[in-house]
Amino acid sequence: MMRILLFLATNMAVLIIASITLKLLGVDRFTGQNYGSLLVYCAVFGFAGSLISLFLSKWMAKMSTGTQIITQPRTRHEQWLMQTVAELARDAGIKMPEVGIFPAYESNAFATGWNKNDALVAVSQGLLERFSPDEVKAVLAHEIGHVANGDMVTLALIQGVVNTFVMFFARIFGNFVDKVILKNEDGPGIGYFVATIFAELVLGILASIIVMWFSRKREFKADEAGARLAGTNAMIGALQRLRAEQEVPVQMPSSLTAFGINGGLKHGLAGLLMTHPPLEDRIRALQQRG
Repeated sequence: MMRILLFLATNMAVLIIASITLKLLGVDRFTGQNYGSLLVYCAVFGFAGSLISLFLSKWMAKMSTGTQIITQPRTRHEQWLMQTVAELARDAGIKMPEVGIFPAYESNAFATGWNKNDALVAVSQGLLERFSPDEVKAVLAHEIGHVANGDMVTLALIQGVVNTFVMFFARIFGNFVDKVILKNEDGPGIGYFVATIFAELVLGILASIIVMWFSRKREFKADEAGARLAGTNAMIGALQRLRAEQEVPVQMPSSLTAFGINGGLKHGLAGLLMTHPPLEDRIRALQQRG
């Protein structure tokens, strides 16, 4: 969840700042006459937002979580962590990512980076303290799977497409409000700008359903990669350990985010906005895979 939410938050912030700046400069003025030019305009800024988010992903993750990068292992545990990540990265066919630990009691881990050969893999202190070595290795293998599968790059491309159409339809809506409802014939007025920003926020939230659907699908692929790299039994064991911590919380917040997993099953709209599928579904998929 962490890498996805950080990416989405950065992306939304970039889009909002860009939209406000362009409006203040008088550049963003759609008159309802040229939809082709509007689509190109939205694509340029839509993909710019997602790509900026992608390139900032490692920095944002480090700053927001307080991740300490291991450069020279100082303890036996740090040495084991570096050696394990190096082994998994080699087996996955990617370059050694940066490895870090962040101070959180929750069982948590994430991987991010703008490409699979310039990535960051980090785990929480709580996960290292409570999980067995095989379970930690499976968690790391899952995150390495995300990196090797290029999930962050694919996410950025999908988000770029989503951004494009959010901006496109928001400006059509703004023009409709300005011209049809407010009867403004003197060029884009305040109604256009307010309606456009409002529509971008609403459509951005709805469009997140697409991004979250992609995220849930990729979790199954990352689990498969984790099973190949660390062993199916170890991967299943790690997921079962996470489920056990959900059922008997150990002084954790209500949302358990190891591997980015929400604590409880969600339904309806909340289910559509989940970044990860339920643990039971993921365990079942691995068991059926054998």
